Amino acid sequence: MDKPKKHIFVCSSSRINGQQKGFCHSKDSVNLVETFMEELMDRGISGEVMVTNTGCLAICEKGPIVIVYPENIWYGNVSDDDVEEILDEHIEGGKPVERLMIFK
Repeated sequence: MDKPKKHIFVCSSSRINGQQKGFCHSKDSVNLVETFMEELMDRGISGEVMVTNTGCLAICEKGPIVIVYPENIWYGNVSDDDVEEILDEHIEGGKPVERLMIFK
């Protein structure tokens, strides 16, 4: 595998013991990870962009949280409906989605 150009992290509230519980998990963030992965495969860019689930990022009130590197853009309250926009605008277009940004 080549080094990915971008890396998308999605909080899934994973705990060290493997349990998934917490706000992002309760807001279906595991499905969000799958949606990103499926959409990347459909676009043929899954080798260029990696998706990884994370443990708690400690800003639960804004979850589910999605972080895009190398830009270090943090998105909040992300839903399945936002995946295409993030991929269209940010990943492929190079312009972060302002309405979802919580940190830049």
